[in-house]
Amino acid sequence: MPNIAISILLVAIGLIVGIIAMFIVTLIRKNSASDKADKILEHARIEGEKIKKDYINEAKAEANEIKTKTDEEIRERKQEIKDSENRLNTREENIDRRDQNLQKREDLLDEKEKNLLDKQNDIQEQEANVEKIKNEQLQLLEKISGYTKEKAKELVMKRVEESMNLEIASYIKEKEAEAKLVVDKNSKNMLIECMQKYSSEVVEEQTITVVNLPNDEMKGRIIGREGRNIRTIEAVTGVDLIIDDTPEAIVLSSFDPLRREIARITVETLIKDGRIHPARIEEIYDKTCKDMKEKIIEYGQNALFELGITKVDPELIEIIGKLQFRTSYGQNALRHSIEVAELSSIMAGELGENSMLAKRAGLLHDIGKAVDHEIEGSHVEIGASLAKKYKENDVVINTIESHHGDKEATSVIAELVAIADTLSATRPGARNDSLENYVQRLHDLENIANEQKGVDTAFAMQAGRELRVIVKPEQISDVESHKVARDIKNKIEEELQYPGTIKVTVIRETRAIEEAK
Repeated sequence: MPNIAISILLVAIGLIVGIIAMFIVTLIRKNSASDKADKILEHARIEGEKIKKDYINEAKAEANEIKTKTDEEIRERKQEIKDSENRLNTREENIDRRDQNLQKREDLLDEKEKNLLDKQNDIQEQEANVEKIKNEQLQLLEKISGYTKEKAKELVMKRVEESMNLEIASYIKEKEAEAKLVVDKNSKNMLIECMQKYSSEVVEEQTITVVNLPNDEMKGRIIGREGRNIRTIEAVTGVDLIIDDTPEAIVLSSFDPLRREIARITVETLIKDGRIHPARIEEIYDKTCKDMKEKIIEYGQNALFELGITKVDPELIEIIGKLQFRTSYGQNALRHSIEVAELSSIMAGELGENSMLAKRAGLLHDIGKAVDHEIEGSHVEIGASLAKKYKENDVVINTIESHHGDKEATSVIAELVAIADTLSATRPGARNDSLENYVQRLHDLENIANEQKGVDTAFAMQAGRELRVIVKPEQISDVESHKVARDIKNKIEEELQYPGTIKVTVIRETRAIEEAK
């Protein structure tokens, strides 16, 4: 027990001594830190003064340097301003001198212009004097010669014309004789060699079609009450109906084969149907026009079958069929093309060439004629374009382009087709020049009418002696229809050459149609 008390006492004494020692140590440390802080502050003050002096010195040096640079820039700027002033002064002096020169030049130009006006007046006076003298000399010359100026000119031109006509006639006669010798020899040889192997019927196209009737009473029904049926047929089809004393037959007359064929089918259908009146006529005509496309395709297919040609585009077959309703100098274009194809094939076989290719080229050589009235351009250009469109052989394309000499032939087949074309066109009975001219005149008549404003359609009838023009009633009034007829008459007189007279009939008809439901 006493030991424990002693231990506790010792511990307590130790604690007290430790606390006192810690207090003494803390006090000593505090005094030491205060001394160090004073020393640091003093040192910082001394360093601050030193840094302050250094910064002040540097600022003064920098200020001096800036002042020096500024003074230098001011001197340079003053020098530049002075130089600019000198240049401006020089430019002003130059401008003043230029103004003076321009003023002098303007004065000189005014003086020259005045001199030119004076000279021009002098020249005009001299020209007037020369013209006066010239007229006096001309009058004196006319008086001496006994001829006026116009009469003398006419006499000289007449003598020159007579002289030139004589020379031209002589030259033409000489060249014709020379050409006949060559042409006769070559054509006779070719005709003998080729036409011995191929002969064709006379294909001259006529301008009339005969329609057979079951009895003569049908003529009266076709004419209709007061002639209204026959007038409707002629108006919608554009053909002439000739009804005469010929028993059980009427005649359709038109220069256009397609128009005549449509009229024939229309009349025959009306005869079979038995209902013949204006409304039915128009209905049958519209249906026939729609069915004609199939008939055209049939003509094209028959031509290909006849020649044994295959692999032809369907659209091209239709165009070939259209040749059935085109003519050239009275010769049916499709029959002519088939004939050229046959002749070309025969000659190609004799020479060892591809006869089927020659036959194809011969059939298509005039294909442009099928649509040359629809597309602008010559039938050669149109035909070549169609052949390219439907991917025909290059030989066929060249044949179309060269068969009239527009381009040089690049193959033997092209030459053969050109020869066959000539044979088909020149053989006896093939063509009729007067018919072609006649048909062309009818086309021209219709074109003149169709060019007029407000015209719906026009038909050349009575062999070109009458032109019937149907106008649009909503555009042309009754009074204006007389003006249209007069304008067409004047244009025909100005542009066409024709025998006899041509009657121009303008038809204006207004219909009111309602449909009961």
